Amino acid sequence: MIHGIILDVDGVLVGGKKGFNWPDPNPEVMSALSNLRKNGLIVSLCTGKGTFAIESMVKKAHLDNLHIGDGGAVVVDPIRNEILQQHTIPSTYVQQLVELYLQSNTYVELYTPDGYYVQKNLVSDKTEKHAQILYKEPIIVDSLISTAQHLSIVKIMPIANDEQDKKRVIDLFKDFENDLTLQWGIHPTALPYQFGLITQKGISKKQAAQTIVQHAGISLDHMLGIGDGMTDWQFMEICGFAGAMGNASEELKNKVVSKGDRGYVGKSVDENGVIDILSHFSIV
Repeated sequence: MIHGIILDVDGVLVGGKKGFNWPDPNPEVMSALSNLRKNGLIVSLCTGKGTFAIESMVKKAHLDNLHIGDGGAVVVDPIRNEILQQHTIPSTYVQQLVELYLQSNTYVELYTPDGYYVQKNLVSDKTEKHAQILYKEPIIVDSLISTAQHLSIVKIMPIANDEQDKKRVIDLFKDFENDLTLQWGIHPTALPYQFGLITQKGISKKQAAQTIVQHAGISLDHMLGIGDGMTDWQFMEICGFAGAMGNASEELKNKVVSKGDRGYVGKSVDENGVIDILSHFSIV
């Protein structure tokens, strides 16, 4: 009944247990995903990070199908180097938001499908931690504002210091909420930092998941969505089957349980919970 899976990366494939699932996913999990793809299932990674951050995983497991990056702003097949969709933020908004965040002493990064940019005077421990998470060093520039004039920006990422600071960053965004979308994510190795994802209006993991199944000619009713946070519910809700990691938020677990026998709460990422979920639904 399950013809494909869409799964989040951080907190699902990657955890905080060094040498086990950090910085790379556990080999047993990667092998399970690779075998699913060999057997003809669609296996799509779905992340708020840049697609360049999942390229190595995709190639190691030979997941030669479409994947979702930048919170849904980019849909790409890294193996074939084919971008199906790329939603670029209008340059006017990029300029205005970057200027606003810089004036308020907010750390901010700019993303294209190929890499990301940090202003020289902002380089800090946030830069170092994020480079480890993204498996790639940023391009350091003197001015994000001038650099952005020559780039196709798919995501603006303000990084808040903690939950309290996150509220301040959200307040700064209020004048843009009718024109752009702001989502949030975390990484277990970078807490308490909170990662903001600003994209075109209407961009989400849900919209990108719909694009993938339409392209593959598969019904969403035959897809399994796996995640650990409420932003993942965007695509998990529309999948016929859903699996929440043991380390998932209680809110997400409750949503998954509401799917009845088509929902399952598995083990944590540090216990290879993905394999547990796949075993429950009898696809490994």
